[in-house]
Amino acid sequence: MAGSIPDFHASVRTGTGKGAARQARRDGDVPGIVYGGGQDPLPINIPYNKLYKQLKEGRFLSTLFNLKVEGQEDVRVICRGVQRHVVKDLPTHVDFMRLKRTSRVSLFIPVEFINEDTSKGLKRGGVLTVVRPEVELNVTAGEIPESITVDLADLDVGDVVNISDVTLPEGAKPTIDRDFVIANISAPSSLKSADDGESDDSEAAEGEAAAEGGEE
Repeated sequence: MAGSIPDFHASVRTGTGKGAARQARRDGDVPGIVYGGGQDPLPINIPYNKLYKQLKEGRFLSTLFNLKVEGQEDVRVICRGVQRHVVKDLPTHVDFMRLKRTSRVSLFIPVEFINEDTSKGLKRGGVLTVVRPEVELNVTAGEIPESITVDLADLDVGDVVNISDVTLPEGAKPTIDRDFVIANISAPSSLKSADDGESDDSEAAEGEAAAEGGEE
C-alpha cells in the first residue's frame, strides 16, 4: 500500500456564492469544493501558486491527495474538475471528491525494475528500453500500491515485457483493455552491426553463387 500520497493543503472558505469566490480570488486563492463520502459539501480556498504548481506537474486529475484542512479530519480526495478562465486559461475553481477506502479510482502507478545486475540480456550488453515508466491502474483507495514490479533476472536480448507478464496487486486492473508493452531488452548496437554485416555477407555470397551459376 502506498505511503507517499501527497498532502494537499487548503483552508475553509467562509461564505458561499459568487461574492465569496471573487473575494478568494482577490486574496490570491482559488475557490473549491469538497463533496461526497456521505458528508456535507465543504467550501475551501487553495493558494493559487501551490495549485498552479501542481497543475504544471501534470496528471492532476488522476492523483490521489491527502487533503489537509485546519479544523477538519484529513481525507483522501481526487480532483473531479478544474474550471479555467475562458481567455487566460488559469484555474478559477476546483472540485474534489472524497474517497472511502473501498472507493475505486484510476491512478498512475510507477513501474519498478529489479535484478538489472543479474539480467541475462543486460549482461550480454542488451539495452533496457522502458516504454511505460508508469501504468494506469484501477485500484481501491485503501489499497494503492507504491509500484508494480518487473523482474529482469531471466530476461534475455529480444525479450518483451507486457502487462500480462506482471503480477498486479489484488483487485488492481489496467485501465487499457489490451496487452500493452511495458519494456523490452533490445540488442546492443555492436551486435546489431555484426548481424547486419553477416546478412550483407550472406547476401553477397548468394549473389556470387547465382552469378557463377549463370556463367555456366
